[in-house]
Amino acid sequence: MITDTTAESGEVKSSILDCVGNTPLVSLDRLFPEKELQVISKLELMNPGGSMKDRTARYMIEQGIENGTIPHGAHLIESSSGNLGIAIAMACRILGLSFTCVVDPKTTETNVRILRQLGATVEMVQEPDENGGYLQSRIRRVKELLHKIPDSYWINQYANENNWKAHYNGTATEMVRQLNRSVDVFFAAVSTTGSLLGCTRKLREHFPSIRVIAVDAVGSILFGGPPGKREIPGIGSSRVPELLSPEEIDDVVYVSDLEASWGCRELLEKEGIFAGGSSGSIVAAIQKYLPALPRPCRILTLFPDRGDRYLDLVYNDDWVKQLSDEKTDEPQLMVRERV
Repeated sequence: MITDTTAESGEVKSSILDCVGNTPLVSLDRLFPEKELQVISKLELMNPGGSMKDRTARYMIEQGIENGTIPHGAHLIESSSGNLGIAIAMACRILGLSFTCVVDPKTTETNVRILRQLGATVEMVQEPDENGGYLQSRIRRVKELLHKIPDSYWINQYANENNWKAHYNGTATEMVRQLNRSVDVFFAAVSTTGSLLGCTRKLREHFPSIRVIAVDAVGSILFGGPPGKREIPGIGSSRVPELLSPEEIDDVVYVSDLEASWGCRELLEKEGIFAGGSSGSIVAAIQKYLPALPRPCRILTLFPDRGDRYLDLVYNDDWVKQLSDEKTDEPQLMVRERV
């Protein structure tokens, strides 16, 4: 049984899976220098596979093996934009399982290469779905593969309760232990909504008055927004996941791809943190939302993944220039307050 335990000095781990978790908190005082404001982020990008999805993959597979839904020698199948697929592939290497990852053209070439190096079979869908994304197309392909591959099992991150429980029992439990006092607001990027909901449920047990802000992509339909073009993987969705529980979320802030890129670059410039697109979206969302927050205020967030997988996107000057040239007159502040 794999557990989230605090690492002891000099402890030798039995596998890379035992290195998942226990990521640090950092105060972003250079990026947010206001005297009566503190923004704290949990650096989930420091997980061994490069993202917070290491927790999700490990926990879902561990629980599936324990309850018998994942039998010995199973062939796992999942739809992923990159990070969860990489985390599952890493776990399958250790646990002796085979894995097929269904991706789409927006999955970065770097992520596809990492998946293959980790031994995963990569299936690429090409046809966009009715909302202009690829998620529905990926899921249709997953279901086709389930009928073709013997002993196959779909983890289904979009409906698997162990998705949010991984963060309830891991990420947020660590945050509560690491914090020396309460926090006022929690910001988190959303896609399956597993990390946001798992963290929210644990944090509210300890800080009942905490305000929860979901950071979504412009063009995502998660909270009823119109579908639109989105380029950054790992944030937003063209399908509403079964896990979504909007009544647990206070506000939603929408961030464009261009704003996410600016956020990534500012985070790197001011704090030296080389993070992925969803982290840049969080930075931009906090900056947008700050005027609506009281002072003093203590904000908690998490940075989901590393920036090296986004070198061809948010850190690519040509890509950013193309976005800037295509930019429409969208509102600078896009917030949907819960009714």
